[in-house]
Parts: sequence; structure tokens; C-alpha cells
Amino acid sequence: MILYLHGFDATSLGNHEKMRQLQFIDDDVRLLSYSTQHPKNDMQYLLNEVVKQIKLSDDKSPLIIGVGLGAYWAERIGFLTGLRSVLINPNLRPELTMNGRIDRPEEYADIANKCVHEFRSKNKAMCILSRHDEVMDNLQSYDVLSDYYDIIWDEHQSHKFSALGVHLPVIKSFKDQG
Repeated sequence: MILYLHGFDATSLGNHEKMRQLQFIDDDVRLLSYSTQHPKNDMQYLLNEVVKQIKLSDDKSPLIIGVGLGAYWAERIGFLTGLRSVLINPNLRPELTMNGRIDRPEEYADIANKCVHEFRSKNKAMCILSRHDEVMDNLQSYDVLSDYYDIIWDEHQSHKFSALGVHLPVIKSFKDQG
């Protein structure tokens, strides 16, 4: 089972396309949609939904994958549930990058303050970063995450990362390690 978390643009057709591509790894790909507007509610909802989906599956190595804002949640929810997570162009500081676009951005800072100290050192995640991300500064993301996770650089994709194909074998291998 692969749980897919969309980014801020929840209605993008690219989400469906990425889910179709992920079906080459696992037939069971499930979209977990969330509001993107209310961080504390989104966190509680996603945590409950992931726990529910795990109980409904007999997969011994489920995986959670997120893009952009979805990667922010995949990292945290993956840690809290023990799932391996794949972070694609993660939005690591939504309280700064999403300010003016969401309600209560300060809730992201509050969530970060309540995270387990050094949770990344205890997490099982990998990260794929676009060199040509027009939204995030992925060199900063690399600086934050490279001490904790394997980082794969993509030379062609933009922030929304429409084509996962070249990375599917690595994602599958990572999933199978779980």
C-alpha cells in the first residue's frame, strides 16, 4: 500500500498522474486528501486516516509519499506511525512559505515546536529534490535533510514533479526494505 499526500494544489491533475505512476510499484495506491488550510486539523485528520488505512491493509511494508506540502506531512506522519516515507520537494517551513495563502500559518511553527527532538534521526525516509524547483530552494532543503536521509537529485522535474518514472525503482526498493 502506498499512501499519497498531495501538495498545496489539491486539485491538480498531476496528483492523479503521480498516483497512476505509483501503481507500477504497488496496485494499492490511496489518496489521502486534506484541507491544506488548517494545519492542526490536517495533522489530526491525517494521523487518524493513516492509522485507519494501515489497519485496513495487510501490506507488511506500507509507504507514505508526499509532494511539497504533502511531503511536510509525510515526514511527520511517517515518523508518528513508523511508516517509511518518501519526501518529494518538501515544504519544510510552511509557516514562512505559505504565509498569506493559508489560515493560521503559525500553527505550523507550533507543530514543529512539539515534534520530538531530533525526530529526523529516528525517521525512515528518503528525499527526492528537483534542481529546477521554481517554488522551494532545494539547496536549503538539502542542507537541512542530508544528515538524516538519502537525497536523490532530479535534473529535469519542476516543483510539482509530474514524472516519477525514473525514480520508481529506487522508491520500490526503499518500500521493500520496510
